[in-house]
Amino acid sequence: MKIDSREHKNSMNAAPEFQLQPSLVGETISLRPLKTADFESLYAAASDPLIWEQHLEPLRYQRPVFEAGFFVGALTSGAALLVTDNATGKIIGSSRYYDWTPGEREVTIGFTFLARSHWGGATNQEMKRLMLCHAFSWAKAVLFYVAKDNWRSRKAMEKIGGILSHEGRKESNGVVHDYVCYKIESA
Repeated sequence: MKIDSREHKNSMNAAPEFQLQPSLVGETISLRPLKTADFESLYAAASDPLIWEQHLEPLRYQRPVFEAGFFVGALTSGAALLVTDNATGKIIGSSRYYDWTPGEREVTIGFTFLARSHWGGATNQEMKRLMLCHAFSWAKAVLFYVAKDNWRSRKAMEKIGGILSHEGRKESNGVVHDYVCYKIESA
């Protein structure tokens, strides 16, 4: 996916510091900074075991695992975004920016999930378009790390135009995992 620079509200050098927690409004969804008070509603969206079955942490649907292993980290990151359905106001997922590298003008988008009610349609594409347009106000490239065997996420990355950049291994919670990295560059 190439993002046309005319969609940007700011120029590539608009600010010295990447704004990690913007509020972004699209046609069908909105993203806003995650707050402590969002836990119950976000957990309700995340409590479906099928969301996490191909994930590195397949037990994340369990409340203690979600709270300690996802939500606390999301809050402390200062970069987590809550996704809501504009028609219903219901919380349907989350995503976040991380690893902003000003010298290379690269940032990573990840820690993303959507409720199954919003799989297979245009929601993921709209969310990524909003996040990419915002990112390209500062970045030249956006990276997405996906577990190598997470075919659902890999297909979603390819659907939005992600180009396979490289493969590697990363340690997460003391366990080494194989990953693939997709890249989308600014037009």
